[in-house]
Amino acid sequence: MTLDYTVVIPTTGRDNLIPLLSAVTGCAGPRPAEIIVVDDRPTGPPLSLPGFVRVVRSGGRGPAAARNAGWRLARTEWVAFLDDDVIVSGSWAADLAADLDVGLDVAASQARIVVPVGPRPTDDERGTVGLETSRWITADMAYRRSALVEVGGFDERFPRAFREDSDLALRVLAAGHELRRGTRRTTHPAAHGDFLASLRRQAGNADNALMRHKHGPGWRHRAAASPGLLGQHALTTVSAAAGAVLAGPRRTRRLAGAAAAVWAMLTCSFAWRRIRPGPRTRSEVARMLVTSVLIPPAAVGHRVAGELRVRRRWTDRSVAAVLFDRDDTLIADVPYLNDPEQVRPVPGAAEVLRRLRAAGIPVGVVSNQSGVARGLISPEQLTAVNDRVEALLGPFDTWQVCVHGDADGCPCRKPAPGLVRRAAEALGVDPRRCVVIGDTGADVDAAEAAGARGILVPTDRTLPDETARSSTVAATITDAVDLAMSRHPEGGTT
Repeated sequence: MTLDYTVVIPTTGRDNLIPLLSAVTGCAGPRPAEIIVVDDRPTGPPLSLPGFVRVVRSGGRGPAAARNAGWRLARTEWVAFLDDDVIVSGSWAADLAADLDVGLDVAASQARIVVPVGPRPTDDERGTVGLETSRWITADMAYRRSALVEVGGFDERFPRAFREDSDLALRVLAAGHELRRGTRRTTHPAAHGDFLASLRRQAGNADNALMRHKHGPGWRHRAAASPGLLGQHALTTVSAAAGAVLAGPRRTRRLAGAAAAVWAMLTCSFAWRRIRPGPRTRSEVARMLVTSVLIPPAAVGHRVAGELRVRRRWTDRSVAAVLFDRDDTLIADVPYLNDPEQVRPVPGAAEVLRRLRAAGIPVGVVSNQSGVARGLISPEQLTAVNDRVEALLGPFDTWQVCVHGDADGCPCRKPAPGLVRRAAEALGVDPRRCVVIGDTGADVDAAEAAGARGILVPTDRTLPDETARSSTVAATITDAVDLAMSRHPEGGTT
């Protein structure tokens, strides 16, 4: 059986990398067209790897950015992601080929992860065992490259190996594709962290805030994620704070004692929940006791910080620029428009642009024009149409246009963030202070991937799911600009 695939392995230089490369190239089944190792160490000498491996560096920006750097270099139908600490079987490639013998409606295949542990695993080991039942983890996950292009790849706002894979899967599912669990089996060694490893893992609560912002309150159910203990941690933290505050005045000391009792009960319950299934060695029990006191406030603190980070873009900064999609946002949609005489501004477009310019806010256009790559629009026709838009609605402070096709894998085609970032750079503003207004989920996704704010103005071609998952939706372009101006000192409120 043949298979057109590339293997992408993000790494921080773990010792298992060389054995993994040997196993991938030595196992039964079709050989990959290429193996791309993405070195995600911030600094350091080049990795010493076999000559058949293509090595690129991603600058220590995290696994999401590293995987994006890898798959965008691939030119195969499939991209198989492997973590650098997994152990593949001797038939891994053959099993992968069988798993990927699927219809075009299937966009991804997940391996069955096996984590070998003893009968009473430690807290760290139990955390790794959870990978066996986790959905859509990229320890061993293959995606169609076309699906990655369609949704823009991994969201690089997820800085650690947590939730970035679930976020990608939910966006691929939302695009109408199917994801399947394959039959191939891959071993993931159990983790063995230091004394405070479980405390540091609470940073992932900030990523949960981003997931809720992107996918709504039901994201855990759709991603098959556990409900978590944030509610209990919040009650524990509030009880501790209340006990400390009320302990001073004599008249409130009884209330302070009650709050302290609640805190002690919740903390002991949490600690025992972690101690009971473990080895109960002296060192493990000591670690569980200490970290069970520290984890609740840490979890709550990270979640609050994550929520504030998500909202800070729109509450702490005025709008520095407004960027518009072209077709069906500024002008009526004509498929593969190549005739400037067919340019018709949508109602309200000219007026909102005048308002923005009067307020001193730069305006720009960010537009996908794949008709050029398809041969349906010539570069000269594209220029003529844009010139007509400029004549009717301009002047625009920047034009950023992607002429590539869906399968080209360029970093500029929406929903990738390239056009938004280029527009912000051309205007000399922070992308986080930009607002992008468009009519498709790709417009909103490109904005969010660049750190900007996306506002969806649905039209007849906007998919219902795109509207449902967009955090900000406006009925008209006028309403969208009202929302954008409400964050600007010169604008009003809506």
